[in-house]
Amino acid sequence: MATVRDGNKSVLLVVDVQKVVVTSAFERDSVIKNVGIMIQKAREKIVPIVWVQHSDDAIKYKSDDWEIAPELSIDKGDYRIDKHYNSSFEETDLEKVLKTVVATQIVLVGAATNWCIRATAYGALDRGYDVTLISDAHTTKSLQLPTGKTINAEDVITDLNVALS
Repeated sequence: MATVRDGNKSVLLVVDVQKVVVTSAFERDSVIKNVGIMIQKAREKIVPIVWVQHSDDAIKYKSDDWEIAPELSIDKGDYRIDKHYNSSFEETDLEKVLKTVVATQIVLVGAATNWCIRATAYGALDRGYDVTLISDAHTTKSLQLPTGKTINAEDVITDLNVALS
């Protein structure tokens, strides 16, 4: 059961906007630009920014692929979370950081929509946080299924935008 959280402090959660994750992602440049705009707005309003970076067998920790997309940068006062699962909450310090900044509202941007963004959004909702998904600041790649069918990235993005609206 979700806990209802009192308060109205926001945090910007930037999930997996890493070089390898966004390479050839749907509307990559536009999404990166929009993530940058959200970061700028958060900094102007002194809203804490939490960066999440994924690592696993395919994305080696601290490798070039693991790094944040070069158009964006982590500032000294930002928070950074390392994760190994789709949800940014699973076996990380994210809830500790959210408690430290007294956040009740999560503004969510990043990649990949159908994996880490979806899992993080639902994880946040399950924990009683208000979630605002920025509809044009998350992305993914199209999925080619073994059957030959393709699930288009644009459809995945639209689906999650509708589900969280």
